[in-house]
Amino acid sequence: MLIKSFKLNKKLVVILILCILLLSSIIIFSSVEATRATNAEIVEEKKDFIKWVDFNVTANVLNLTAKLDIESHNKESEITYNWIELLAYLSCKNGGNFKHFNQKDLNSLIEDLKSGQTIQDLTQNMKFYDYYYESYSAVLGGFIGNYSIEVPNEDGSKSYQEKYGLKAFLPIAKNYAFSHYDDFGNARSYGFKRTHLGNDLMGSIGTPIIAVESGVVENIGWNQYGGWRIGIRSLDTKRYYYYAHLRKNHPYGEGLEEGMTVKAGDVIGYLGMTGYSTKENVNNINVPHLHFGMQLIFDESQVDSPNEIWIDVYHIIEFLQKNRSEVYMTNEETKDYGRKFDFMENSLME
Repeated sequence: MLIKSFKLNKKLVVILILCILLLSSIIIFSSVEATRATNAEIVEEKKDFIKWVDFNVTANVLNLTAKLDIESHNKESEITYNWIELLAYLSCKNGGNFKHFNQKDLNSLIEDLKSGQTIQDLTQNMKFYDYYYESYSAVLGGFIGNYSIEVPNEDGSKSYQEKYGLKAFLPIAKNYAFSHYDDFGNARSYGFKRTHLGNDLMGSIGTPIIAVESGVVENIGWNQYGGWRIGIRSLDTKRYYYYAHLRKNHPYGEGLEEGMTVKAGDVIGYLGMTGYSTKENVNNINVPHLHFGMQLIFDESQVDSPNEIWIDVYHIIEFLQKNRSEVYMTNEETKDYGRKFDFMENSLME
């Protein structure tokens, strides 16, 4: 009897173990499937952002659309225009290539809007309108809007004046000469074979460099390719401005530190020719210039990765020449400069 009972119990134990293993397999399988589903959702979610932007809007079209936007907001007008909406519409009309820009398309759009049609009405069948609108918003979102700036009074004093208009500045201070050409994508060989992802602005050593837009200093210091450089993220986090090859020995504006917020038009550094060296503070660039670049960020996974989006800023530089920050020497001993007229970003005042 004992032998039979032992054999019976042994069978029950085996059955029990098999049941446990089966149940464990089911649980593990369910967990794996749930993890896969979660990962798939994450991957799908990460796919839902723009991966590339080819920005080729000319300075001429930027000027035309900006003027329509600014004038409509500053006059008593029933219709106000949004230049980014206008640009996205025009891009749909010319296939994203502004070499094919036709003034008639812009005139027709304005007439349609004046007649009472909305931009939503006019673009509802344009397949890529949303893409262009989001892309151009990332490029130009902080350029036009409300701000306050100091203006001189007749008695020599200054006062703040609220304005609506262009609130982004050329990266070269007012009254300082520079030259440039469209060199985006040109070959570079130092370190490794690569393309030039910015625009070089040739000038004199010591020329004050200006913050194009208000933002937070994310990077400051030495980089063997850019020399002394600064990286500033816009307040909406969509744009990362890169200023490189700054002056040897005294590259930065007085008090500039990582993590601080700078205002559009502030002096952030001085033009130089540092870089192309693993050793700090070395002039290995042949011609003094500012390397200026703009990276677009639609998702944080695009930061410091092979998926970075750098755009051609040549026409943006041409466009910004109409708005330059005037500076004066603030410290004769250190030869530091500061802006002449203070600027207040409305979002920083709230």
